[in-house]
Amino acid sequence: MTDDISRAYADIDFSPLEALTGDEVITHSPVRDVRLPSGNVLALVTLDNGRDHTRPNTLGPATLAELGETLATLKRRAAAGEIHAVAITGKQYILAAGADLSDVAKLPSKDVARLIAQRGHQVIGSLSELGVPSFAFVNGLALGGGLEIALNSTYRTVDASAAAVALPEVFLGIIPGWGGAYLLPNLIGIENALEVVISNPLKQNRMLKPQQAFDLGIMDAIFPAASYLEDSLRWADGVLTGRVKVERKNEPGKLERLTKWPIAIKMARGMLESKIGTVPRSPYVALDLLDKAKSGTKAEGFAREDEALADLITGDQFAASMYAFDLVQKRAKRPVGAPDKALAKKVTKVGVIGAGLMASQFALLFVRKLRVPVIITDLDQGRVDKGVASIREEIGKLEAKGRLDGDTANQLRALVHGTTDRNEFADCDFVIEAVFEEVGVKQEVFSAIEKIVADDAILATNTSSLSVAEIGSVLKNPERLVGFHFFNPVAVMPLIEVVKTDATSDAALSTAFVVAKGLGKNAVLTADAPGFVVNRLLAKVMGEAARAVYEGTPLTVVEKAFAPLGLPMGPFQLIDLVGWKVAAHVQDTMAHAFPDRFFSSENFHELAALPEVVEKDKGGRVTGWTKAAQKVLVTGKTPVAPETILARVQDGLAQEIKIMLDEGVVPEVQDIDLCLILGAGWPFIDGGASPYLDREGASQRAFGDTFHHPPIRGIGG
Repeated sequence: MTDDISRAYADIDFSPLEALTGDEVITHSPVRDVRLPSGNVLALVTLDNGRDHTRPNTLGPATLAELGETLATLKRRAAAGEIHAVAITGKQYILAAGADLSDVAKLPSKDVARLIAQRGHQVIGSLSELGVPSFAFVNGLALGGGLEIALNSTYRTVDASAAAVALPEVFLGIIPGWGGAYLLPNLIGIENALEVVISNPLKQNRMLKPQQAFDLGIMDAIFPAASYLEDSLRWADGVLTGRVKVERKNEPGKLERLTKWPIAIKMARGMLESKIGTVPRSPYVALDLLDKAKSGTKAEGFAREDEALADLITGDQFAASMYAFDLVQKRAKRPVGAPDKALAKKVTKVGVIGAGLMASQFALLFVRKLRVPVIITDLDQGRVDKGVASIREEIGKLEAKGRLDGDTANQLRALVHGTTDRNEFADCDFVIEAVFEEVGVKQEVFSAIEKIVADDAILATNTSSLSVAEIGSVLKNPERLVGFHFFNPVAVMPLIEVVKTDATSDAALSTAFVVAKGLGKNAVLTADAPGFVVNRLLAKVMGEAARAVYEGTPLTVVEKAFAPLGLPMGPFQLIDLVGWKVAAHVQDTMAHAFPDRFFSSENFHELAALPEVVEKDKGGRVTGWTKAAQKVLVTGKTPVAPETILARVQDGLAQEIKIMLDEGVVPEVQDIDLCLILGAGWPFIDGGASPYLDREGASQRAFGDTFHHPPIRGIGG
């Protein structure tokens, strides 16, 4: 066994990292010796920060320094023959949640940033150079650096009940920088590594279950929670004595390195370009590291990770990602402006007005998450029956996928009821409408239902852009009405805009926030302004795209002009997803409210009447208009350059966000960014919109200042 890693990092001065330990909750690494049945002695290191499971172990500079000393001592003991193996595990439910990034903003330079990567490699990498086998007992959550502890160990077991196993770094704009990008593909093969390192983080930060980690070959053994440590110790003893043979079927051979590896990398690159464009840096840096991992030494692989991590961690995209991560992890969980939850009305039955697609999605979500009776209604029994059948069919699909057991599925089906008799809504505590997006229609259904339900029942409208106050103006008790705007698809999108009018009571607002939380959604409070937050700003994006087309700019040029925004899809791909009729309605609403700032064109209505408007490639990207669309489009002959289109949308967004803040649509710009991240898929690497607009100079151009002081930038930015 060589000491290549120890030698590579032996002469580095890590003292500059000491300045970053001020706020660190140190994870300690106490050791106890365990005598195994064979007589071998195993030194068991337990990572523990002294907090309960709600505050996971993290790996900051002071933690790594202590762990490094612990492992150095164990290496000396191994050389003296005192111990025959080392194992590392964590406190209850947690191995480690990765690096402690809380003080990254204080990094003074790229050189110090590189030290973070090098320190991790030096300390965690020493697990493979102790002179005796090392075992990682992954007893719970293992993310990022936590999983890299396991990868640097000789052998790995996992608790079958562990919360999650993942390398989520690409999601945050960086890469696995403590061995993951080199070790993982050499352990489980390139295709599996691409899934774990790149694909999963880009799928809303998907994590692995323990069984999946075992099946991929990341873990060598999996044991039940009840006897996990005992089983792991017994298994380790078997490995040490030769009784247990560890087979790794997914380890790549020479043929995979020569043939499959370059093909997989090429395919992954093409997939990335079609799905996310080329603006995000970290997925491509990770891809290059995985590519180069097919050859060379571990020390060379670690050195590449050092440089890549130092480069990314000091860049603008990581700074914006950390801002976005903080919004989603903290601000979203404590909604600004939400009244005391003690004021909320207890919801024991939900009514849904409407039985179409959106209404059925609502009903399914309410019944699944709240486990209360849900009743739906519509104009005739045929529509009601179709809606109920649709909900029960979706419950059946969840059951078939194993996401619901048979008893639960039957209970949920029994809780759903459809009727044309609105009197059955009398005992509903919370009633939401999903009817046609027209003020008069919504006023009519609420006027009728208000006469039936109790005086303190909460009424909620899912309007996407209409005035909630106007809808409630016909009510006897308008204070009970609240905006409760979902995003499509309802089951997936995590945001609900909770809209408050001047009349809305604290009880209604509180109920809305409590219900949103019960549904597993993040709620953001907004004022009753046209388009609220997300649709108002998306209308600006779509309007500028429509304006450019109207002027005569080719469709593909317009789509490409928006690429630097880093959005998950181009403007016309987005319009095609939400629906051309919906887009036309939203644009009309915004242009009517603010004719000097929003563009609306009759083109939208003409296109909305067609069965198909745009043509797409296999990746879903828009490639052109259909022949039918070309016939009805009215365009000018003054095409606009892509950079002009981009500047227009940047400046327009900056101006509109500033106006929204001045009008008090939301309390702070952080709430706008949170809405865009959760409701429109605005990328973490932008930090929502405001940090991006500050960096691009759009804020300065639009209103002579920036949203953030100082602007959110990387080191030296």
